[in-house]
Amino acid sequence: MKPSLAPGLTFTFGYVVPDAKTVPHVFPESERFQEMPHVFATAFMVGLFEWACIEAMHPHLDVGEQSVGTGIWVTHTAATPPGFTVTVDLALRKVEGKRLTFYIRAHDGIDSIGEGTHERFVIVRERFVKKVQEKLAAARADTQS
Repeated sequence: MKPSLAPGLTFTFGYVVPDAKTVPHVFPESERFQEMPHVFATAFMVGLFEWACIEAMHPHLDVGEQSVGTGIWVTHTAATPPGFTVTVDLALRKVEGKRLTFYIRAHDGIDSIGEGTHERFVIVRERFVKKVQEKLAAARADTQS
């Protein structure tokens, strides 16, 4: 992590909502989801918040580093139809070792649609992937026993 990844960092990220990011597309196999209105889904808003934080962090990470989401606490307060641009504004509030806490909010040009906090942890990708592979190998070994 570079020293520039510090509290006070701000970032703005825009995204045009396609129909594929509306509620019926969250779990297409769910009849209940299929009955829901075609508005920007909370599940995809959470993903958008993560994406914005990942983009904000990218220039401040060292080679081989990435981040993983470890917590998210948000509200989703207004419906956004497809075709609207959702703008995410974020600010890095805390850096505690490799744990970062962001304040995030989003608006669609008409309404504030959500806000909250998102926590990410900086990882070394190679080590992280190795641990996941070890977990898979252990699970396979357990099923073969």
